[in-house]
Amino acid sequence: MSKTLHFPSPRHLNSLYANREENLAYAERSLGVKLISRDDWLKIEPPGGATAASAADAIKRAEALFHFLNEARGQGMTIRSPDFHRITDSFARGEGDQMRALIDEPLVIATKRKTVVPKTLGQKLYLQSMLEHPVVFGIGPAGTGKTYLAMAAAVSALLRNEVERIILTRPAVEAGETLGFLPGDLREKILPYLRPLYDALGDMMDPEDTTRLTEKGIIEIAPLAYMRGRTLSRCFVVLDEAQNTTPEQMMMFLTRLGEDSRMVVTGDITQIDLPRSKQSGLLEVRHILRDIPGIAFHTFSGGDVVRHPLVSRIIAAYDAYRNPMNREPGPPEKS
Repeated sequence: MSKTLHFPSPRHLNSLYANREENLAYAERSLGVKLISRDDWLKIEPPGGATAASAADAIKRAEALFHFLNEARGQGMTIRSPDFHRITDSFARGEGDQMRALIDEPLVIATKRKTVVPKTLGQKLYLQSMLEHPVVFGIGPAGTGKTYLAMAAAVSALLRNEVERIILTRPAVEAGETLGFLPGDLREKILPYLRPLYDALGDMMDPEDTTRLTEKGIIEIAPLAYMRGRTLSRCFVVLDEAQNTTPEQMMMFLTRLGEDSRMVVTGDITQIDLPRSKQSGLLEVRHILRDIPGIAFHTFSGGDVVRHPLVSRIIAAYDAYRNPMNREPGPPEKS
């Protein structure tokens, strides 16, 4: 019992597993099959000793995986090793139907320099929320694309003339370090806090366009404190690192919402850098606004991490450490 899949070219086939033979070995271990790749074809064989039923099921999952990868490639998705591992794990867990939703109902965000396609079901649902609700909260661990996707949606809305300005902001809170006196003018002093927003913006627009639009005030990047007293109309506003806002700052920011504007608030509640005496506004707002129509809360999990595969394992390890109920017993202490 085996199945052979054919593709347009060897290069096409290799791109489905990120041009790395070790990824085929990873799929073999995860799906319980044997994979043989030659030229433009891939042969799927069952493992030795498997029953007819289990062999058929394993081959079916592997075939579905590569059909999915092929369709994803056809829709412009570049498959990296972390993507291959993540998608393979989903099919191994029997979540192929959920993954197919990414392909059967594609959601694409166009920016000037690239087309952004959600890489996980969680990312797709997050993007859908941004298209359907004026205010969206994206909460989750590092590496899930919370800020990046919000930036992509903002740039796309500006290019489609749905908004007149993009405003990007974050609280100027030090991440556990004392930066001390920073030389230079005001822009140079706050740049370290806002650098991640500039980096994401530079990935989606040409530097010349970014400079020109920033000089005209069409794109504004500023600390959260600069939002006080303003009414933000016909804007796409992104508040990043919102876990470092106080309740007062969060209320101040949300009440800046003006006519025909959209807001996206992102944050990771496991990385709060506020003094212990101050509560996070992001923690509080989930309880206050969760039932308000027009406001959506989207929570990411470790499975949505799109950085190196180790990042999701690091997050899981920290979660287990912080929650004793999930912690595995360690070695007995020596007396």
